[in-house]
Amino acid sequence: MKKPTRTRPLLAYVGSYTTPERHGEGDGINVYRVDRRTGAFTHLQHLGGLENPSFLAINADGTRLYSVHGDRSEINSFTIDPATGHLAPLNRQPTGGYNPVHLAFDATGRFLAVCNYGTDSVVAFPLAGDGSLLPYRTLTTVTGTLGPHRIQQRTMCVHHIPLDRTGRFFYVPCKGSDVVIAYRLDTKRKILVEATRVTARPGAAPRHIDFHPTKALAYVINELDSTLTTYRQDRQSGALTPLQTIPSTPSDFTGYSTGAEIWVDRAGRNVYVSNRGHDSIGVFGIDRAKGTLSPRQWVPTHGRTPRFFAFDPDQRFLYVANQDSRSIVGYRVGRDGRLAPTRIRVRVGSPACIVFSPS
Repeated sequence: MKKPTRTRPLLAYVGSYTTPERHGEGDGINVYRVDRRTGAFTHLQHLGGLENPSFLAINADGTRLYSVHGDRSEINSFTIDPATGHLAPLNRQPTGGYNPVHLAFDATGRFLAVCNYGTDSVVAFPLAGDGSLLPYRTLTTVTGTLGPHRIQQRTMCVHHIPLDRTGRFFYVPCKGSDVVIAYRLDTKRKILVEATRVTARPGAAPRHIDFHPTKALAYVINELDSTLTTYRQDRQSGALTPLQTIPSTPSDFTGYSTGAEIWVDRAGRNVYVSNRGHDSIGVFGIDRAKGTLSPRQWVPTHGRTPRFFAFDPDQRFLYVANQDSRSIVGYRVGRDGRLAPTRIRVRVGSPACIVFSPS
């Protein structure tokens, strides 16, 4: 039997840093067509007039795109032309805080959760029928004991707010207070409510989190001490129990590096992380019985400061956004999850995020 052919092209949307205080060399959001076979990018559109569209999210239908803006206080929505993939502005709303750094849909696709890194708050935006953003109702302030780092841990620094695999909890790693907090969305009151929290090592600075596709496991990249922590998740309460913490860089690396991004592959066999300073992607195998990690591979990112990386929807390729080298570099993902170099290189200023249209 022949496999069904895809009629919709695969599209990639790339956000960037644009402002001098971020040493930004980006110019807004860029849109690309992606060759599913080779992984190559072809430029389709540049949407300018946007300051630091540093994190993006796309809805399940691939018809609306949303962006938050680093060092600013807004969230924007855009329509996606079904024929061309081009973006057009829809509307914007204030986030109620400074420096929103991440956004994620709830399980219904009717709300977007946002974390304001600069002012220690999280908020939920209802979406109208046409996908436009409605005003948030209540801001949730995030509080806790700050970590020991005098510069990097002056505030809670809420850094990430993804939804877990059950669709019940948003998890917020707090770089500034060495905790990971779980929130549930009260859809009636349109507010995020804390459910539980877990404490990390002092000075670890939890940054991003991802979840095993089938097992009750979560994995956190800790920014300041460049470590990876495995947690057991209670899917009823949201509570996390630490199982293991290991370095995210090789044992023979003695330079300065910070952890940035983390993904779990959809087969649940490997965890991938990016290291800024070591400038690498680390691949860690997941123990089938315990869920704990062991290092398998580090590959160079061929660029400085790999702030972000992402898989294409088929997970045949992994793309690294090298923030300080004006480049996106592609790798082919092997059957065992190891990464192999390719000739994929995309020139783009200060890339900070890549999202793909639904497969």
